[in-house]
Amino acid sequence: MRIKITGRNIELTEGLKAAVEDKLNKLEKYFTPDTDVYVTLSVEKERQKAEVTIPAKGNYIRSEQVSNDMYVSIDLVEEVIERQLKKYRTKLVTKQQNASAVFKQEFLDGAADEDEEIKIIRTKKFSMKPMYPEDACVQMELLGHDFFVFINAETEDVNVVYKRKGNTYGLIEPEN
Repeated sequence: MRIKITGRNIELTEGLKAAVEDKLNKLEKYFTPDTDVYVTLSVEKERQKAEVTIPAKGNYIRSEQVSNDMYVSIDLVEEVIERQLKKYRTKLVTKQQNASAVFKQEFLDGAADEDEEIKIIRTKKFSMKPMYPEDACVQMELLGHDFFVFINAETEDVNVVYKRKGNTYGLIEPEN
């Protein structure tokens, strides 16, 4: 694995780099040597955030963890990535015909966890009327939801607005 570390509002000391590499090297048993792992360490006020993104043939394996100690955030982010890999092993393999380009064969051949199956327990249908993203945010707030699917009145594409940390909103648009 090739680990690429970036720092935002933080000096990347040798101790931090070593901590990231020590923790993330535990993931080497899952990935081929030419897999890139992108790590961003950042500090915002009292929040010490560690983000890890691993591109894997059309999918992204990602985790972001925040605590008041950067070393704790690094520990947590590695644990979450490992849990995701174990939980979704079968899904990753079946959806990717060329999974061995990213994942080691031993990982792909390993036993799957029992609780792996994703079960959809409810289907909801609703009509969508064109609206602007700002109106969709208002509608989402009125419903008390964390996200809202709508048809964008400007682009006529299906979009999603969602709540972000810090009382801000995000907009997801399809690439054409």
